[in-house]
Amino acid sequence: MSNKTIPNIAILGFSLEANRQAPVSDRKAFVASQYLDADEIKKEMEGDLAGLRGDVCGFFSRMNNNGAWNAVPILLAEALPGGPADHEFFLEMLETMRAGLSDAPLVDGVFISEHGAGLTTEDDDPDGIVFNMVREVVGPSVPIITVLDLHGHVTPRMQASADVIIAYLTNPHVDQFERGEEAAEIMISMLGGMQTSSTLVRVPMISPAVSLLTKQGPYADLIRYGQTLLNESIVNISILAGFAPANASTNGMSIVVTVKGINLVSKDIAQKTANDIAEKAWLDRARYTTNLINFDKMIELSKSVLNDPDKPGIIIADVADNPGGGGRGNTVYVLRRMIEEKTINATIGLMIDPALAEEAHQLGLGIKFRARFNRHEITKYSEKFETDAVVINLVQGNCVGRRGVYAGRRTDLGLCALLKIDDIKVIVASERHQLADPAFVEIMGIDISKERVLVVKSRGHFRAGFDEHHDANQIFEVDAPGLTTPNLTQLDLSRVPRPIFPLDSEMKWKVPKV
Repeated sequence: MSNKTIPNIAILGFSLEANRQAPVSDRKAFVASQYLDADEIKKEMEGDLAGLRGDVCGFFSRMNNNGAWNAVPILLAEALPGGPADHEFFLEMLETMRAGLSDAPLVDGVFISEHGAGLTTEDDDPDGIVFNMVREVVGPSVPIITVLDLHGHVTPRMQASADVIIAYLTNPHVDQFERGEEAAEIMISMLGGMQTSSTLVRVPMISPAVSLLTKQGPYADLIRYGQTLLNESIVNISILAGFAPANASTNGMSIVVTVKGINLVSKDIAQKTANDIAEKAWLDRARYTTNLINFDKMIELSKSVLNDPDKPGIIIADVADNPGGGGRGNTVYVLRRMIEEKTINATIGLMIDPALAEEAHQLGLGIKFRARFNRHEITKYSEKFETDAVVINLVQGNCVGRRGVYAGRRTDLGLCALLKIDDIKVIVASERHQLADPAFVEIMGIDISKERVLVVKSRGHFRAGFDEHHDANQIFEVDAPGLTTPNLTQLDLSRVPRPIFPLDSEMKWKVPKV
């Protein structure tokens, strides 16, 4: 730490959950979501911070409570989950970060808000490139602490460059703020002289996203087990299951254990702990499975609920078209099947179709018209579809989330329209977001508590948003085509390291001896 009592902490991050099959995430994709330079970060710092990721807010909160410190904003870049980042744009962003760090006053620590499952059109480890750049600029003795999504991948380059890697503990990710606070706690300790070392063990497992919830199931058991191993010597234990649709050389489960001290005894504690968790994960690998229903079962369940008012309402999750994993939020497979049944009364959202939403606004309330879905789309699975519809509500989709992962965060869904197709209500939005917060439904004038069948284009985050009225027994995941399908046999996993379970179901593996 420099010769002053008030530390300078640099704030930066590149966040992208990259789906190999999705359209490239270019500069426009980042600017549309979050691309905040130093001045724009300062504006958020002077306001309510609602434009920043939860981990950044948590970091700021804990640092502020600790006493005086200087935040040195550099750049925060985040795109919605989508295709690999345009490599040229990534390099420009990297140089902007490098210049900001180089020109900053003497930096005593760095906080990096990242995802961990990033890709570019030319590189599978852009997160490692960011971390390595930061280390090169600030030198070997400045603490670098990062918070990652538990769907991230930790590479040796990432682990070698960062002092402490902290992953979310919850999926849905409702602990982002707390992980930011944890990062600040550790930063404060490191500024006070604490030294750390870490171990990374990668387990050759690739798991369907729907098996990675942390309330119950194999991943929940593994994360809880890891937390029982924390003690005075161990600073953090993070278990990142990875993101299958990345289809990258970095795929697999990552286990990172960070301990106090840099001596051989400390490093041995870290290694043995990581090995223990890795062995437990491998022994439990067969439990990471899906429990998807087919379209026939979806219709059967819907009719059962609609015909019996004493049964609780249900949620059908179109997990294969999750904008939160790179899906476009516009596939019509579920909608088309429900229309074909003619007797289904359901609400479906969010259908992301800016052209359709704009046309509905131009036509106005009460107008019946021929709704043309995906008229401009060329992405795989985004099939065109036409049907008669009536415009029953129109709104500008600016709102602040109230539950789960969107709670307290400003979100703009763009122009939104509520269409009625037979007995089905379809929420059409212009900006790509998963339906994970009740506010996204409520702005359309819909009372969720009265909905009998609600179809959400989301994989898991909706569970934390809609748990006021729907518990796990009322949620069913449908096996439909899409860019985010949890059915691994339907994903092109040609670039993942081999052998890997379950693609190589008979493979043998043991924790490598160090």
